[in-house]
Amino acid sequence: MSLPLTQRHKYKLMQASSPSKTNNIQMKQIFLTVALIATALVQTSFGQDKTPDILTQYYAIKDALVIGNASLANTKAIAFVKTVADDAAVPEVSRAAVIKNAAKIAATKDLKKQREYFSGFSDQMFELAKSTKLNKEPVYKAYCPMAKGSWLSNSSAIKNPYYGNAMLTCGKVVETIK
Repeated sequence: MSLPLTQRHKYKLMQASSPSKTNNIQMKQIFLTVALIATALVQTSFGQDKTPDILTQYYAIKDALVIGNASLANTKAIAFVKTVADDAAVPEVSRAAVIKNAAKIAATKDLKKQREYFSGFSDQMFELAKSTKLNKEPVYKAYCPMAKGSWLSNSSAIKNPYYGNAMLTCGKVVETIK
């Protein structure tokens, strides 16, 4: 049966304007793929927004101990605890460990005690830095044989947080995270 030309054109236009089930499924798959990629990119960039702050704040605590300023170390440790507590990019186990150790530093203004607590804090930070990319720059792990403690630094130059000016250059770089 032959339809008049105008009706045949109308039928073809209707077919062309309404996508088939296959086209609908393909469009949904493309849309879903784009949505998943966008979500992954947003989550990755969101997680990386605060994470470099963690290492920067750790360095601020270390620097306060290097110059022997217990009050500044206390203040920087409080800020560190707040930042890490809010950072979902830090794995829960690591977050709990670094918060516990930083909170000890934040809870006292006794320089000797802060330096004692800094050892455990630095060990936890090193494990976090190894498991989570905290920075694009190298992270240096230094060790002081006199204090039997390690610390992280953004420089290979030794500035000892355990003895400050008394033994400022005691220690050596033992590992580098790139």
